[in-house]
Parts: sequence; C-alpha cells; structure tokens
Amino acid sequence: MDHSPGFLKLVSAILDRVHEISTTDLLSWQRDGKTFVLVDVREESEWAAGHLPGAIHLGRGILERDIEKAIPDPNACLVLYCGGGYRSALSAESLQKMGYTQVHSLAGGFRRWTEEEQRVIVPSPKV
Repeated sequence: MDHSPGFLKLVSAILDRVHEISTTDLLSWQRDGKTFVLVDVREESEWAAGHLPGAIHLGRGILERDIEKAIPDPNACLVLYCGGGYRSALSAESLQKMGYTQVHSLAGGFRRWTEEEQRVIVPSPKV
C-alpha cells in the first residue's frame, strides 16, 4: 500500500514509544504458551478476508471505545496487528495512553505474516 507522507510522518514520530515484536517472537510466544491477547485492528473487510489464528477483532475505528469492555485488565499482554504494522503501532500508542501497560505491535503486520507463509484463518462466508 502506498501511504501518504503525513501518515508516515505520524507513525515515525511514535515508533520509539511503541514496542514492536517480530513474527518470530509471536510464533515463539504461541509455541511457549505465553499468555497474551492477539488483536486485529484492521477493517472488518480485511478481517473477513483472513486473520491470524487466535485473534480477536477490534478495528482501529472502535478500539479505544470498546477495549475496556473486551479486555478490562490494563495489565493484560496485548499484541496488536494490522496490514503492515503502522495502524497497530498507532493503536498501541493510544492504548498505552489509556493505561494499558503491556502493548506490543506486530512489525510488518498481516502482510509479513502471510509473506512468511504462516497459517491464516479465513472465515466461512455468512449466509
């Protein structure tokens, strides 16, 4: 995706305040049984086209509004992902400002996950 300069500048300005993990880290956490909530912050249409196994969907547009209902513990370990890692980084910064203490953004997002040919869940179409 071709991102606008202003968007890239915004993301660049917050990356030093957001902890990113790699797909290798995520796979290790899953393999080791680490407790965390995997949150897909992409749009509904992106989620419906496929998502990471074990993820829940809280799109960026509703994340701040609904996070405390979905995940009330501000000390819960959260791993956020989006298409390429930018929206999840912005989301991570926002959740940190809300008091969440263990927020991580998946570097490279869904795109890197699929480039590495990791497993993806594709929901059945709704009838």
